[in-house]
Amino acid sequence: MKETTQKKIAAINDLSGYGRCALTVAIPVISYMKIQCCPVPTSILSNHTGYEEYFFDDYSDRIPAYLDMWKKLNLKFDGILSGFLGSGEQIGIVETFIRQFAAGQTTVIVDPVMGDHGKIAGTYTQEMCLEMRRLITLADIITPNLTEACHLTDTPYREDGWDEEELFSMAKKLRAMGPGKVVITGIPRGEAIANFVCEDGKETCFIKTHRVGDERCGTGDLFAAIVAADAVNGVPFDESVAKASDFVRRSMLKSLEMKIDRKNGVCFEEILHTLNV
Repeated sequence: MKETTQKKIAAINDLSGYGRCALTVAIPVISYMKIQCCPVPTSILSNHTGYEEYFFDDYSDRIPAYLDMWKKLNLKFDGILSGFLGSGEQIGIVETFIRQFAAGQTTVIVDPVMGDHGKIAGTYTQEMCLEMRRLITLADIITPNLTEACHLTDTPYREDGWDEEELFSMAKKLRAMGPGKVVITGIPRGEAIANFVCEDGKETCFIKTHRVGDERCGTGDLFAAIVAADAVNGVPFDESVAKASDFVRRSMLKSLEMKIDRKNGVCFEEILHTLNV
């Protein structure tokens, strides 16, 4: 029987059994957006690392055999989405995966999950930061937050006061590394949070949403999953960023309304049916 033409995204990230983040966010969102989500688990956790204790199993040494079977089966993907990578080895595995599986029509989305609020995650070494710079050269779209954009471009970080010219300078440097579309996320703008969108052949723009409550895990994963699915579905980049930003905001509001513990992320499931596909 001939394979159907349903689109597919390979999602490379960790799998946490509890606490909505990474693959447990990407799989339902991408699936709802009418794309088959094909997970590549980089590690298995009982719950994410925001909790005081957790079980952790690094899957790095098993990923090559996992992907060798996909290669043997000659699998094809319309999109590749990578998220948090816990070691230089995993960054290298993703780079190899992209080179092996990204054909001419494959859209590669890299969310360079490295840190926030001016601080790089403790697990990230300087070597890993350099390897992430190499990885984004293979991407069509990248979604760094302000901290990550500063670090990737050697720009001094500050929490606020960024003007459009400064952000454009950073985005231009990021685009020069390879990706044609860049969105710098989580930029404080008074009572709002802004995303700065920059892509080839279009004017830059700010897309703002009202700041809602305290930060929660998984919101970046939610944002990246929507952007990735929209990219594969042919939605214009600025429209996709606006959609993702609004859905994250509404998920935050619903989580506050339902008194969901911050560590358990955002209860996007409650409003997933409202996401415009």
